[in-house]
Amino acid sequence: MTRAELVEFMRGHVYAVEASVAASGAPQAAVVGIVVTDTLEIFFDTMDDSRKAANLRRSPRVAFVIGGTHAGDERTVQYEGIADEPQGAELQRLQALYFERFPDGRERQRLPGCIYLRVRPTWIRYSNFGVTPPEIVELNPEQLDGT
Repeated sequence: MTRAELVEFMRGHVYAVEASVAASGAPQAAVVGIVVTDTLEIFFDTMDDSRKAANLRRSPRVAFVIGGTHAGDERTVQYEGIADEPQGAELQRLQALYFERFPDGRERQRLPGCIYLRVRPTWIRYSNFGVTPPEIVELNPEQLDGT
């Protein structure tokens, strides 16, 4: 699995399950529409009063699961990273990718409280249990540095 193949796999999925932690310590998860950059950043929108926004503003550590939702396709990506709210030119760069995939996002950005979150990876694990032996590839922080 090359980095380019990993990006291609991740981009093949429109949605991911995002997980964060509430102030109480309880886990919280949501399905979000995502785009993936060449450097493996994940970018999505949400409302500023959502649980995920509150959680990630308090503690920016986040996890995603991508894939594994279709019968017969046993490939998944487990992804951990740090979220932020990009501004200026960075936000515009990411929004351009986002609006390409989600044209309705242009309308949604006009909603009061619509915000954008970018996640930079700290650990990624690709698994394919549809082959023997299973293919498992992990990218640790050192391997992700400079993505």
